[in-house]
Amino acid sequence: MILKQFTIYLLLLAPILSIGQKSYSIQQCEDLFRKNNLSILAEQYNIDLAKANEIQAKIWDLPYISGEFNAINPQYHNVLDVGKYGQKAFAIQQLIYLGGKKQKEVDFAKANTAIATLQFEQLVRNLKYQLNTDFYNIYFDQKKIKTLDFQIVKLDTLLNSYVVQSDKGNIPLKEVVRLQSLILSLKSDRNSLQKDIVEKIQELNLIIGETDTIVPVVNENEISNKFTIPKILKDSIISQSLQKNPEYLTFVKISESQDLYLKWQKSLAVPDLTAGISYDQRGGAFLNQINFTFGIPIPLWNKNKGNIKAAEVLVNQSAVNLNYKKLELENQIETAWKLWNLQYNQFSSINMNVYSDLESVYKGIIANFEKRNITLLEFTDFIESYNLSNMQLNEFKKLWILSGIQLNYVSNLEVF
Repeated sequence: MILKQFTIYLLLLAPILSIGQKSYSIQQCEDLFRKNNLSILAEQYNIDLAKANEIQAKIWDLPYISGEFNAINPQYHNVLDVGKYGQKAFAIQQLIYLGGKKQKEVDFAKANTAIATLQFEQLVRNLKYQLNTDFYNIYFDQKKIKTLDFQIVKLDTLLNSYVVQSDKGNIPLKEVVRLQSLILSLKSDRNSLQKDIVEKIQELNLIIGETDTIVPVVNENEISNKFTIPKILKDSIISQSLQKNPEYLTFVKISESQDLYLKWQKSLAVPDLTAGISYDQRGGAFLNQINFTFGIPIPLWNKNKGNIKAAEVLVNQSAVNLNYKKLELENQIETAWKLWNLQYNQFSSINMNVYSDLESVYKGIIANFEKRNITLLEFTDFIESYNLSNMQLNEFKKLWILSGIQLNYVSNLEVF
C-alpha cells in the first residue's frame, strides 16, 4: 500500500520536477557553447585590440608645420608687418625613421596579433574540455543516483513494514536500526553525488549560456565505440600536437615576438632623420629664401642600451620557457596516453555479463529475503556490495571516457 502511494506521488510530482530541465546531447551543448559563451565573446575583443595596435604601428608621425610672422617693425613702427615689404617665414618637417624601425615595430605588432589569436583558440579549447568533462561527469553521476534512488525507495518501503512489525514485537529493534543505517548511508552517498552534480551543472550552464538544469543524453554504445580505437597512432601524436596545440604554439609565438622586439629595440638605437623645407621672406641671406632643412640626433650617451639588454633577457627567458613547454607537452601526452590505456584495459577486462549477473542475483536476494530465507544482515551486506559494484562499474566507464577526452584535449587532436 505504501509503495503504491509513493508511486502515485512520484507520478504526480514528475511533471513538476521536469519543469526547468532540458535534455541535451554533447553536440547540442557544443553548439550552444559556440553561440552563447560570454568568455569567448569577450576574448575576441583582445584580437580586435591587437589588430588595432597593428594598424597604429603602421602609421608614421604627422608632418610638422611651423610659421613666423613679424609682430612689430621697429624701423617703420608697423605692427604685424607681413606684407610685401614685411617679414614672414614658414617651415614643414617630417620625421623619417631610419634603421628599419617602423617595419620592425609593425612586425612586432603582427606577432602580438598572432599571440592574441592563439590565446583565443586556447580559451575555446579549455572551455570545450571543461564542457565535455562536466557533461559526462553529470551523465554518469546521474546514473549512480538513479541506482541509489531505486534502492532507497525499496528500502524505505521495507523499513516502514519493519517498523510496524517491530512495534508489534515480531522483529527485534536492532534490525530496524540496521536497516535505517543502511538507508542513511545510501542517502548520504546520494547527497554527496547530488552536490557534485549541482556544481557541475552550474559550470556547464555558464559555459553554454543556459539557466535550466541540464539532463545529458548519451548513446552509450556510440560513445564506447568512439573511444575504443584511436584515429592516430601514439608515435605521431606528439609530433602533430607540436603543430596543433595552441598553448605550445603561443609560447612559440611569444619567443618569436621577443626576437622581433629585440630587433626593434636595436633599431631604436639608430637616430631618426628630421627633414623638411622652409621659406623665409626677408630674414635669410636672400629675399624669399627657400631652404632644405634636416636634423639628426647625435648618438653619444643614449644608444638604447638598457632596453636592448632587457630585450635580450626576454629572448633568453622565452627560449627557456619554450623548451620547458615542449617538454611539458610531451610528458602530458605520454601520461594521457598511458592513462587512457590503463582505463581502457581496466574497463575492457570486465565481463559485461556482470551487469546481468548482478541484477539476477539482486532479484534472487530480494525474493529470498521477502520469504525470510536469508537474514537481514545477509541482505544488507548484499545490498551494500551490490551498490558498490554498480558504482564501481559506472565509475570505470566514466574514467575511461574522460581519459579519452583528456588525450584529445592535451594533444588538441581528434585522437578519438
